[in-house]
Amino acid sequence: MRFGYFDDANREYVITTPQTPYPWINYLGSEEFFGLISNTSGGYAFYKDARLRRITRFRYNSVPIDNGGRYFYINDGGDVWSHTWKPVKKDLTFYECRHGLGYSTFIGERNGVRVEQLAFVPKGVNAEVHRLKVKNTSNTNKSIKLFSFIEFCLWDAQDDATNFQRNFSTGEVEIQGSAIYHKTEYKERRNHYAFYSVNAPVAAYDTDRDAFIGLYNGFEAPDSVREGACKNSVASGWSPIAAHQVNIELAPGEEKILIFILGYVENPDEEKWESKGVINKAPAQAIMERFETNEGVEEAFKELKANWSSLLSHYTLQSDDEKLNRMVNIWNPYQCMVTFNMSRSASYFESGIGRGMGFRDSNQDLLGFVHQIPERARERILDIAATQFEDGSCYHQYQPLTKKGNNDIGSGFNDDPLWLILGTTAYIKETGDFGILEEKVPFDNDEKNTASLFEHLKVSFNHVINHLGPHGLPLIGRADWNDCLNLNCFSTTPGESFQTTENQAGGVAESVFIAGMFVYIGNEYITLCKEIGYEEEANRAQVEVDKMKKAVIEHGYDGEWFLRAYDFYGNKIGSNENEEGKIFIEPQGFCIMGGIGVEEGLAEKALHSVAERLDTAYGIVLNNPAFTKYYVEMGEISTYPQGYKENAGIFCHNNPWIACAETVIGRGDRAFEVYKKIAPAYLEDISDIHKTEPYVYSQMIAGKDAVRHGEAKNSWLTGTAAWNFITISQWILGIKPDYKGLKVDPCIPADWKGYTVTREFKGALYEITISNPHHVCRGVKEMLVDGKKIEGNTIPNFTEGTHKVEVTLG
Repeated sequence: MRFGYFDDANREYVITTPQTPYPWINYLGSEEFFGLISNTSGGYAFYKDARLRRITRFRYNSVPIDNGGRYFYINDGGDVWSHTWKPVKKDLTFYECRHGLGYSTFIGERNGVRVEQLAFVPKGVNAEVHRLKVKNTSNTNKSIKLFSFIEFCLWDAQDDATNFQRNFSTGEVEIQGSAIYHKTEYKERRNHYAFYSVNAPVAAYDTDRDAFIGLYNGFEAPDSVREGACKNSVASGWSPIAAHQVNIELAPGEEKILIFILGYVENPDEEKWESKGVINKAPAQAIMERFETNEGVEEAFKELKANWSSLLSHYTLQSDDEKLNRMVNIWNPYQCMVTFNMSRSASYFESGIGRGMGFRDSNQDLLGFVHQIPERARERILDIAATQFEDGSCYHQYQPLTKKGNNDIGSGFNDDPLWLILGTTAYIKETGDFGILEEKVPFDNDEKNTASLFEHLKVSFNHVINHLGPHGLPLIGRADWNDCLNLNCFSTTPGESFQTTENQAGGVAESVFIAGMFVYIGNEYITLCKEIGYEEEANRAQVEVDKMKKAVIEHGYDGEWFLRAYDFYGNKIGSNENEEGKIFIEPQGFCIMGGIGVEEGLAEKALHSVAERLDTAYGIVLNNPAFTKYYVEMGEISTYPQGYKENAGIFCHNNPWIACAETVIGRGDRAFEVYKKIAPAYLEDISDIHKTEPYVYSQMIAGKDAVRHGEAKNSWLTGTAAWNFITISQWILGIKPDYKGLKVDPCIPADWKGYTVTREFKGALYEITISNPHHVCRGVKEMLVDGKKIEGNTIPNFTEGTHKVEVTLG
């Protein structure tokens, strides 16, 4: 069942009913100011850090769901409604929400009044713009009252939600003209305030929540709106809000435009005050003046759309598959940009309070967007590396506002260091910027203790070989990629964190997954060393990679598939010897991506086992059989009900690794089958089952053992976005950046006739046409570059111009 449709020409998803199976959201902003906005205008805004600079409140787990947002109310002669349906939830004669790239539009009509809203964050501006066009579509004059509403968060979202004995006494505002300023704690240690304004005279306003809503009402029926008049309340402690009342007279067919600005300002300490106790409003007023007219809004909106057109032009696909085109050209790269900005911090499933930017997460996220804005990828790599310790270990997360490691989570996730190598090599292949390796980067953000980025990569590599277990396989630490497989963090205490309990002393828990990573990423490290002339280091690394490959085949293969791990006591996990959890997905992907067992036929056996034991109609489950009881020595994984999350759920992040592995052994049909099963555009028709947005990936889909098989959770912020873009663009469509040029090595379904990829790379534009006349899955028979046949399958580097590449498979 569908709840909307794709408008590919406008790069929008059009939602035609407000009652979607779950709130379907979009992200506003791509620099420092961000907003989450649902299809009924729910959500919140923040500056840089969703916890430490939260601007508006949002109530997770609210009943009913999705309460709080940027709301607008119409009082039309006593008939109160909202054009976004929520919060009032009155029937509308027309409703539409369009989620586009960095913006959303809403149209609602009732009783001859039509309201059209555009919401976006302009480039380079720390503010949301909300333009409302209010039109009288009836044959009679209309005298209506429009009310705005947002609720200010008192900056630290964690403290705001818990420290009521203080926070109910701190709220402060200023009102000047049609702007309401939130200045809580400004006179003390803060140099920032928020504001909410409208470009029209207001009949009245409210800044106190209880005065506007009423103590016992909800958002759907505020007192001021029902009574048709705000009270000019001034918040003093309690809960500051911003609500404007604008009275509008409309003749038949007449339209009026109102522009609301929700913004954030930081003032230098010496420029905090306009006069004693009065905040310096000049920066806020400059923003308001810029967007005072519709022309100013239109200009900024055009700039935003042009920016996204430019970003998405770096890699485009023309194929016979409409759904594939929209994923590759629009929604997948868009989601990659959002995950790069947010990591795993702020969504409708991540509160923005408990998590910062992940070390492994951010390194993987940049894989999917480095071709769009490589300079920001460079900055991110250096930020991530600065949270590393001298021994190669690192903070698992860091806070985006401070860029310092998150002590609450700490270190000890032993796959983390390797991801820095993969992120850095991807960046250098894309840009040719070997100079990044010479950048001085601190350890633990201590500027007195720095080393070159290359040294950071070296200690990342060494961290694995300095932490090996009895089988010569890497020790797992607190966890590896699967945070919920906690082989050293035992816990029998309810509510205790599995990831942050102290590691058990003397454990020998080993990870076959990290071993596969080490071989795959170790080969990337070796190639990089050779490229920069570090032959001795390359040779040293090759010895270690070869040893690891041998250890995996000897001690990490279970006859039909790769083991997952050895536990604290040295027992196998992910083995046919186990009663439950006999096979896991992760090592089957990464070991084969690293080339382990390919020549010996072990890879093909493992992938056959994946298809036989883990595959479902909605994707590949993480493990099988599901755990039906709690295994204390495995940690969090067995706490979930069967079929959910890491306990045999379809964890979408690792499905692409299987598709990549299938291309390693040349099975293009199967690789694309794996890709399609979780790609959202292919799931639109089952939105009533899938529930989350049909335009972006979700982290998890309920597995075959679950009551709700096929239902997704945790949409938007998932490494699935980057990995599936890498999988389709590089491993299946086969256009891979390399140090020497673009390598062309497709592995596609045999029935494909061909396709064209346009790819910007190092200053040049390549129009690459792939023809498959013999209907094979793999094998470049001939390649012409600008009409000249070249040997091999790597397009040489050009620095400018447009180059036509013709590739024939066979």
